[in-house]
Parts: sequence; structure tokens; C-alpha cells
Amino acid sequence: MHFDELLRNLGEFGRYQKRVYFLICFLSVSAGFHMVLSVFLLATPDHRCRIPGYPGDSYSIQNDHHRQLVNASIPLKDDTDGEKEYEKCEYFVINVSDVTAGRGEKRKCDEWVYDTSLFLSTFTAEVNLVCDLQLWTSNASMIFFAGFLIGAFALGALSDAFGRKKTLMLSILLLLCSSMGVAWSPDYATFCVLRFFVGVSCSGLMMTGYVLGVELVGPSKRVWIGIVIEYFFAITLVILSGLGYFIRHWKYIQIACAAPTVFFLLYWWFLPESPRWLLRKGKPDDVKEIILKIAKGNNKEITTKELDNLEADPTAVAGKVWHMFTSRVLLTRTLIIFFNWAVVSMVYYGLSLNSGNLAGDFYLNFFLSGVVEFPAYTLCLVLLDRIGRKKLHASCMILGGLACVSTIFPVQYLDKDYQWVTVMLAMIGKLGAAAAFAIIYVWSVELFPTVVRNAGMGASSSCARVGGMVSPYIADLSKVIDGGMGQATPLIIFGGFSVLAGLLSIYLPETLGHNLPDTIEDGIKFGE
Repeated sequence: MHFDELLRNLGEFGRYQKRVYFLICFLSVSAGFHMVLSVFLLATPDHRCRIPGYPGDSYSIQNDHHRQLVNASIPLKDDTDGEKEYEKCEYFVINVSDVTAGRGEKRKCDEWVYDTSLFLSTFTAEVNLVCDLQLWTSNASMIFFAGFLIGAFALGALSDAFGRKKTLMLSILLLLCSSMGVAWSPDYATFCVLRFFVGVSCSGLMMTGYVLGVELVGPSKRVWIGIVIEYFFAITLVILSGLGYFIRHWKYIQIACAAPTVFFLLYWWFLPESPRWLLRKGKPDDVKEIILKIAKGNNKEITTKELDNLEADPTAVAGKVWHMFTSRVLLTRTLIIFFNWAVVSMVYYGLSLNSGNLAGDFYLNFFLSGVVEFPAYTLCLVLLDRIGRKKLHASCMILGGLACVSTIFPVQYLDKDYQWVTVMLAMIGKLGAAAAFAIIYVWSVELFPTVVRNAGMGASSSCARVGGMVSPYIADLSKVIDGGMGQATPLIIFGGFSVLAGLLSIYLPETLGHNLPDTIEDGIKFGE
């Protein structure tokens, strides 16, 4: 008897599996915190040059004399909306004891003062990642996603070699140490190194935890649990918006997100090893122990004969992902899948990171970017098995992309009283990206033939991480481009790529109601 057959008798998603799955979902919340935490850690508050020779300088105007000093020493410039604002990177040399003495030469800043009305402190402000160094904030975000990519390869290999549970606990321990260390980073290099390891460990938490959860349930429930876990990631954004609002200091919000990880060390005593992995490794006694726990937790009976006859599920001979490039049909299909993974990841994380750059309240926008994910995943649960993968995915990508592109109109033709329209369109784009992210995972699993499914999904995940690495640079264009166009430019880019990916996905075959391809030959004929 194969393990899937046994689960049909014991319960494909019984009470025991639900308890384990619930614990795994909390791992997604913890990892989710760190995946978007750069919105708060690396935010760039409004700033200007510190007035040399005036130690009591602050961004807010203190009195009339201070206003005179600021106006005399800081150049004014027009933003793209035609309004005056202080230059952020240059100042005039003045005599602070005699403002009327006139201005001297213009110089570049070497110190800055920051607006503390929105954030008490950010890492960006603490180490002055502004002006000539503003690209370094994007680099720091990219390094996190690079860690996520490396973690997918390294911890994925460890998971296959040493087990899901041990790899998961290693990821938890690494996350606890590295995320706590971030709060005490003395400089940019240390911050980036620690954030890299946070990315590595988050990859282990999300991917290894998800694999462990999937391997404990029956085949008919895997799509459902794959989408439901996304709700917990949305909860992360909602919680984080509240933490950011009430804490407002990058070190303390980092500690608040890192500290709960210590409780996950207790998972060693609550999570089982994957019985499928144990079967493949030839450890029948350990498998029987876990199966008896599942039976007891689900109030089911299991006979000694069923336990003794248990064997690993049959697996096809593994192929390599390059086998998908051996025909024009599969080559085209594979490239479209890879492109969709890269774009949907870029757009999803990019819109999350960009929420703080939109007009209106920073914290409200971030909160809304999490709230819109709930209807997105509900849409998937309700419609995925009704209208199919292709129609739903293409619709979400195209409509969400068009909403993002449309932000150019309120920016160009409406005054600031109507900038809420830009926020609304951005949230529609986020809804589409969130839904598409959930759909593309389910759809890709069904599109890749069995012999290359694992390799194909691994390569697809790598494409997604590359998309995530690109997203901070696009989101941070709003720091380079002033005014309303600065808000719209990242959204237009995200929207354009989303529409293109959605249109290309129309060329992929529908998988709903079809037998899935097993061999490369099946894959070529699939959808004809």
C-alpha cells in the first residue's frame, strides 16, 4: 500500500494534519515579516543638509532664527508639481552668527537632519543612505532576496539529504540569530550580511515548512492548503502595519519581528518528520510511529497489516529541466512559465515595497496592501476549479496590470485631492498580483510533466527570486523621480510587465479537468 492510499483511509486532511499545518502557517507569518520589513527599515524620511556650525539643528523649524538659518543655508528648488522644496544634497556656506552676511559657495552635504514625524528612526537615516548613496537602500533589499535565492538551493538540498524537520529547525535557529543581530548592526556592511542570512533562513522556513505540510496531506487537499497558507502572509502585512505605526523605530520593530522566532524552537517537540521522506530513506519504524500518531489524532483505526505493507509512492525517473527545451512547444511553454514567475514575483513584492511611496498615509497604504490579499485568495479558492487556471490567471495579470498603468492619468490630470485614485488603482494591481502568485504555483505544477516537475518548479522558483531581486530597484524609482510621476513610474513599469505576462499566459494550455502529463512526449501533446 502506498502512502497516499493509506491517507485516504486515515484522512487526507484530518485533525492531526490540521494541527501541524496550523503550526507551519505561523512560520509563514514570521518569514513574511522579514520579507517586507525593509519598507520600514530602509524607508527614507524627508531630509535636508545639517547646517554646519549649528549643533542644535533639526528638520522641524524651531523658531524664527532657525527659519532664517535654514532659508539662508539650504537652496530651494521646484519639484515636478511646481512647488518649492528644500534641496536635499547641497547647502550654502553661511555665518551662523550673522545670517545677513550673505551666502558663500554651494557644497555637498556630509551630514543631514531627518523628519521624525513619520519615523522616529530608520536604518537609512542612521547611516545616511541618501543622495549619492540612495541606491544602497535598493542594494540592501536586493541582497535579502539574493539570500532567499541561495537558501532555496542550499536548504533544499539539505532538506532532501537530512530531512525536512532538521532543516526547518536549522532555518529557525539561523533566523533567530541573524534577525536579532540586524537590530544591532553598527554599519551598512554588517546590516547587509545579516539581512542576507535572514533571507536564507526565510527561504528555509517557507519552502521546507510548506513541503513538510504538503507531504502530510492527501493529493486532493494540496491545492487548497497551498492557497490557504497565503492568507497568513496577508495577515503578516496587516500586523506589520500596526507594529510600524505604534513603534516607528527601526531597531525596535526589528526586535519585535525577530523575538517571536524563539518560540518556534519548541516546534522540535511538536512537528513530525515527513513520513514520505522517511519512506524514501528506508526508515519504516519511524514512519510507523508517525502514522500511528496520525491515526490517533484523526480518531481512525489502522491494522498491523496496513503498516507492514506500506511502501514509498512510486516516482518516475527524474529528468532535467533542460529536457523541457528539446522541442519548440515545450521551449515556448517553459519560457512563458518562467517569465510569469519572474514577473508575478517582481510585481507582488514591488507593489508591497512601493506602498510606502504612494500619496496619503504611509501606514494606511501598507495596511491596505495586506487587506486586498484576502479577497485575492478567496477569489482563487472560489473560481480556480470553476473557470480554470488560464482564464483566472490571465485576467488577474492583465486587469491588475492595466490598473497599475492607469495610475498615470490621476497623476497627470487630477489634482492632489484625487490622489486616492492612484492608491486605489495600485491596490487593484496588488490584488491581481497576489491572486496570480497563488494561481501560477498550482498551474505550473500541473503543466510540467512528472519527470521534470521538481526540476521545473525549482527553476520557476529561482526565476521568482530573480524577479524579487529586481523589484526594489523599480520600487525605489520614486526616490529618483520627484512629484506625482515618481509615484506613477514604478506602477507603470510593474503594470506593463504584468499585462505582457498575462497575454503570454494565454498561450499556455488549460489543465483543469485534464490528466496531467507524465513524460516529455505527454508534455508535447498536452493541450493539443
